[in-house]
Amino acid sequence: MSYSTYPSEYDAMVGGFFVIFLFIALALALLGYIIMAVVYYITAKTNGLQEIAFMSWIPIVNIYVLFALVSDKETLEEIKKEALKWTLIYIGLLIVSFIPIIGFIASIAAMVIGIYYIYRLFYRWTGEQGMSILFVVLTFITGSIFLYIYGLIKMKKPFVV
Repeated sequence: MSYSTYPSEYDAMVGGFFVIFLFIALALALLGYIIMAVVYYITAKTNGLQEIAFMSWIPIVNIYVLFALVSDKETLEEIKKEALKWTLIYIGLLIVSFIPIIGFIASIAAMVIGIYYIYRLFYRWTGEQGMSILFVVLTFITGSIFLYIYGLIKMKKPFVV
């Protein structure tokens, strides 16, 4: 029995499906990024953070806007300091997550921080702990679609808390 080293029609078909899947995944990721940038931008402008709202459009830096939005500080300077502190911690954890053994722990810590701050964002929108926890669960079940839709609904309304 001899084996051919040339690609078969089946190989081309599988490769084609892989490329199509990759393009669809990238398009959905870009769509999700754009939706969250719009939500962060308009929410920041609505809640008095016009000075940093533009950062919502900058990849990786937009996490700073999330941390600023959910800050419980009073003045803009305190909000910026706290947001910068948590942004640096979060980015540091993401960098450390590439180190083999301790990276696993850093990844878990970054995930916990991300979940907590999404919870805080929902809490600022609703003012209720139970609803915020439910909304975080719904966000994970729906693959963030719930966060996108709820954010688009609430972005023009001032925070409750």
